[in-house]
Amino acid sequence: MTWLRKGVNQRKVMGTFLATSLLLLMLLYSYISSAVSSYFYSSSCQLQGQFQLNGIHKDGDVVLGGLFQIHFFSTYPDLSFTSEPQQPTCHGFDILGFRQVQTMAFAIDEINRNSNLLPNVTLGYSLYDNCLQLGIGFRAALSLVSGQEEQVILHETCVGTLPVLGIVGDSSSTRSIAISTVLGLYRVPMVSYFATCSCLSDRQKFPSFFRTIPSDAFQVRAMIQILKHFGWTWTGLLISDDDYGLHAARSFQSDLGPSGGGCLAYTEILPWGNNPAELKRIVDVMKKSTARVIIVFAHESHMINLMEEVVRQNVTGLQWIASEAWTSAAVLHTPRLMPYLGGTLGITIRRGEIAGLKDFLLQIRPDLHHNNSYGNNVVNQFWEHTFQCRFAPPPAGWVEAGGALCTGQEDLESVETEFLDVSDLRSEYNVYKAVYALAYALDNMLQCEPGRGPFSGHSCGNLQRLEPWQLVHYMENVNFTTSFGDPVSFDENGDVLPIYDIMNWQWLPDGRTEVQTVGEVKKSAFKGEELTLDEDKIFWNFESKEPPRSVCSESCPPGTRIARKRGEPECCLDCIPCSEGKVSNKTDSMECTSCPEDFWSNPQRDQCVPKKIEFLSYHEPLGICLAATSLLGTFICAVVLGIFIYHRRTPIVRANNSELSFHLLLSLKLCFLCSLLFIGRPRPWTCQLRHAAFGISFVLCVSCILVKTMVVLAVFKASKPGGEASLKWFGVLQQRGTVLVLTSVQAAICTAWLVTASPAPHKNTEYHNDKIVYECVVGSTVGFAVLLGYIGLLAILSFLLAFLARNLPDSFNEAKLITFSMLIFCAVWVAFVPAYISSPGKYADAVEVFAILASSFGLLVALFGPKCYIILLRPERNTKKAIMGRGTES
Repeated sequence: MTWLRKGVNQRKVMGTFLATSLLLLMLLYSYISSAVSSYFYSSSCQLQGQFQLNGIHKDGDVVLGGLFQIHFFSTYPDLSFTSEPQQPTCHGFDILGFRQVQTMAFAIDEINRNSNLLPNVTLGYSLYDNCLQLGIGFRAALSLVSGQEEQVILHETCVGTLPVLGIVGDSSSTRSIAISTVLGLYRVPMVSYFATCSCLSDRQKFPSFFRTIPSDAFQVRAMIQILKHFGWTWTGLLISDDDYGLHAARSFQSDLGPSGGGCLAYTEILPWGNNPAELKRIVDVMKKSTARVIIVFAHESHMINLMEEVVRQNVTGLQWIASEAWTSAAVLHTPRLMPYLGGTLGITIRRGEIAGLKDFLLQIRPDLHHNNSYGNNVVNQFWEHTFQCRFAPPPAGWVEAGGALCTGQEDLESVETEFLDVSDLRSEYNVYKAVYALAYALDNMLQCEPGRGPFSGHSCGNLQRLEPWQLVHYMENVNFTTSFGDPVSFDENGDVLPIYDIMNWQWLPDGRTEVQTVGEVKKSAFKGEELTLDEDKIFWNFESKEPPRSVCSESCPPGTRIARKRGEPECCLDCIPCSEGKVSNKTDSMECTSCPEDFWSNPQRDQCVPKKIEFLSYHEPLGICLAATSLLGTFICAVVLGIFIYHRRTPIVRANNSELSFHLLLSLKLCFLCSLLFIGRPRPWTCQLRHAAFGISFVLCVSCILVKTMVVLAVFKASKPGGEASLKWFGVLQQRGTVLVLTSVQAAICTAWLVTASPAPHKNTEYHNDKIVYECVVGSTVGFAVLLGYIGLLAILSFLLAFLARNLPDSFNEAKLITFSMLIFCAVWVAFVPAYISSPGKYADAVEVFAILASSFGLLVALFGPKCYIILLRPERNTKKAIMGRGTES
């Protein structure tokens, strides 16, 4: 009957309409009764009728009430008030409910024996059976707070103590809501040990309600902690069709995403009773879903019907998470269901130990003298249920049918009964804490010192003039620790500091089933919610023996960001790779972050790496080739210079203005060497020097060529009659002065350029996003243009003069060589301009170096190649006679 008791023990608000209707009826009756009483009785109130209820009682200075589920079923009583007492018909004795009753009796007995708690005050109790019916529980609560006296004499002061100062109960949220709504009007404290509906935390509606069991809101958060711990972000939710399940569903939908980062694949409502079509549809949804974890917020009866369909369709490979309503359901711990439910993780009420309870239970004896009265017949009913006997007089036909008569001397230890099993006290532990909470609150009130109290005028409460709201005040501030070591206090909503045990359904090799505690989840005032799990103890009902994966989408690795799939729940995501220059270094990043200026994303997009630095380097093939070519040109110039120096007295050297030839070779060496300044990492001094050296070197070179050309023209002009005077303008000093002046102009241009807008190194990131191109910016485009323009002007002038002198008579007319060399020079630099502008980064430097080398080699080969050929290979032509003779013949 365990599963039936828990299955029908609806601790959630399913009877709201019934409760409201009943409440209105009772209030209407109270109003009519008061009017009639005030009319007929001026000094007393007459009780119109009594509720005849199952219960046990004990007198005391202060009486505490209790509402418990001692029977499973009842015939719903007539709610009208008549002169004839009516007894509700209750049947189906609940052993565990009766153990809760005895736990409260034991707690009160233990308090009475404790000299440190409520000294000189004896507690009594009145404990009633609600028979699992709202109407009966409501009648019992009204009987507790109004009393059962036939007539109450009214005093002028209208003062006195309530029949009970507080009520422990009810086990159902439905009944607790209905009862606490009325008791809250008079601030009568009510401490439930099993009502978990989060709606009862509303202090506006239930100002005097407390409970020693966590609310469903915390149970939901506890489950979310488990989901988060194992990374289960994609789960299914099955709920019961009452406020227990509906409140849980709302809590999951509001809390799962923000706190756990998950979402629900589906939410299905389990039907009451056996509805094969609906259950088949729900199981089909479970099979089609990719969610491997299923949370069930329902009762045992729902699970029994659901598992029949699960077994029929053979749905395995699921991880179940159970609410406290069915975590400990023994009816589901069967070899037939364990292939499907093995490994279930469940939330259950905190287990506690109550020392001495078993001895107290063994002392229970029936009342042989009042076995048919409503005072103590609950014990007699327990006795009859346990020993399958009947007290005299037995029902008709009982003895004839072989039934035994109860003697009252039967031995409880001789029968196997769940009643004496105190190894797993959970709801009983909550009852125990509820009684002690009321006792400590009353004790704190009685210890109040007059003049220092918390009430108006610093007054204190006392038993003779106790108002219920005064005890509520002390209940709100109660704080104690049980003998088991658990702290008990209530928050501003009347909820106890929550703690749950986490259970695991383990399928042992021998086929037995064991429900083992594998952790706990609790909330403390300082650390918040804490989850503790011993994963080594958890049994996983999978081949891998490891926790399953239950996600809608796999985690997005570093280097990607998550994006929601349109039309899908929020945890169904796409992984979008980060764009270039952005990275994400965490799993499931919401967005990619941009790299700093000098960094770029690596190919995996999971970290920023320094950008590649690009410049024309000595370590790359292009730089090596250009540097080698530059050095080769310098070496050739040195060789040619050596040849000319060695053969400086030969006619061909002397005939071609040897001094200017030496200057020209030195300037070409400088041209070759200045190209090296364009190779290597740009630095301030190299950027400033490279263009200045280039400009001055080339002006020196072209100036020498221009002067040579002018000298050639002057010589041939002087050879004509009357032209001797032209040579005086082209003497050695004039030649040197001309070269110096022309070069000084370029030096002045470079100086002005460097002073006004000096070239400088620059990190250019416009060419390539992933590279830093080091280059020298010219600083002033005008300065650079003037520098090049001046070189071009001299080169064009040299070309035109050489072109005019190309046909002058001579056996070795150098004007032809100058014309050809300047043609090469101009062609190279004309092609340089568009190539330089269109070349990015280091290639612009490479183009400029190539132009320098090409024009330098052009001048070197065109001007000095034929002369070296004659000097080295045709020495017979390197004579004055040969030169002059050919000239005469021509």
